[in-house]
Amino acid sequence: MTLPTASSHPALTAADPELAALVGAEERLQADTLRLIPSENYVSQAVLEASGTVLQNKYSEGYPGRRYYEGQQNIDQVELLAIARAKALFGVEHANVQPYSGSPANLAVYLAFAEPGDTVMGMALPMGGHLTHGWGVSATGKWFCGVQYGVRKGPISEGGGLVDFDEVRELALKERPKVIFCGGTALPRTIDFAAFGEIAREAGAVLVADVAHIAGLIAGGAHPSPVPHADVISTTTHKTLRGPRGAMLMSREEHAKAIDKAVFPGLQGGPHNQTTAAIAVALHEAAQPSFRDYAHAVVANAKALAEELLARGFDLVSGGTDNHLILMDLTPKDVPGKIAAKALDRAGIVVNYNTVPYDPRKPFDPSGIRIGTPSLTSRGLGVQDMAAVADWIDRGVTAARSGDEDALVVIRSEVAALMSAFPAPGLPA
Repeated sequence: MTLPTASSHPALTAADPELAALVGAEERLQADTLRLIPSENYVSQAVLEASGTVLQNKYSEGYPGRRYYEGQQNIDQVELLAIARAKALFGVEHANVQPYSGSPANLAVYLAFAEPGDTVMGMALPMGGHLTHGWGVSATGKWFCGVQYGVRKGPISEGGGLVDFDEVRELALKERPKVIFCGGTALPRTIDFAAFGEIAREAGAVLVADVAHIAGLIAGGAHPSPVPHADVISTTTHKTLRGPRGAMLMSREEHAKAIDKAVFPGLQGGPHNQTTAAIAVALHEAAQPSFRDYAHAVVANAKALAEELLARGFDLVSGGTDNHLILMDLTPKDVPGKIAAKALDRAGIVVNYNTVPYDPRKPFDPSGIRIGTPSLTSRGLGVQDMAAVADWIDRGVTAARSGDEDALVVIRSEVAALMSAFPAPGLPA
């Protein structure tokens, strides 16, 4: 595979060669490294092209048919197309495709259903939740009274690493939150939306399913859908969905006005029309039979990789995975997550260091690393390649512990060789 250069972008190179060189460097980095961050992916060339169209030139405050600017004849159709595709793909009654990203989408949920000082509930960040689920350092934890649930302690045989629904129910009935979030950023197991829905109804709360990580798996039938159980669904449009960096809010029709009003004018001005167009493209791609194959392959690869890591003595939170994500506690390997992640990066294996449940270490220097299979699956790697990936991780972690930089150099060359056989979608050939 010919590595991309700045000349892949002639207009940019002519106007700003310094920036063009940085883009070219990132293209090369994405081409020859093994990207295992579960929130990253490769978008198609079609999504990239939609993101860079003249739709960038338009201001479009409001909603289709109710804009505050004229000249929206085409923009309205773009947004209506994205909405229709979201509703069809996920089987929802209402969709708003304007949120700029996942965090503003979640803020809109609070604006729609709660008042400052109200009690809200979500999974604690160190347990795998998200900052915007009421965690203290987030605006959502400062403006609202955030209460958090976690996962069970103890061995895997006793449910260690899994949500304790007895605790969730007890906490919800005691605190009576206005909003309950389920979902998170480091959850390797299937989310029991039905159990959360039952608890939310009993507590009189609005249930919000944050499916940012697993939206593509849901669309492809590789993870159960929250639609029958959640009042609102919040998601980004990248990650497993393989779209641009944007977000959507989906809901039952009874909540449509509250959601739309919260997004605009509550939090945002004009939508990013070029992103809306790229979302529409990604949703169209996700409706194809090939995407269903992709979603199931992501899960199959993650399960195979988890088994290979277990065989090499790695400690996986909850003992494995049901989805795209694996959370590893490196304490038994005697190396902190941050040191391991940085060493793996030098070896061409891109991961992120991450807290694990009940982590005794600080968040910026935690015990674990988080990995996932969306990107490598987009490149065409399969179950048969997961032994090699696990072997590289094992050798990289060992090298991190001993400080063996030469071993990392060898791994990086091996990684680059394999990546050259699997061209990445969207990157110049």
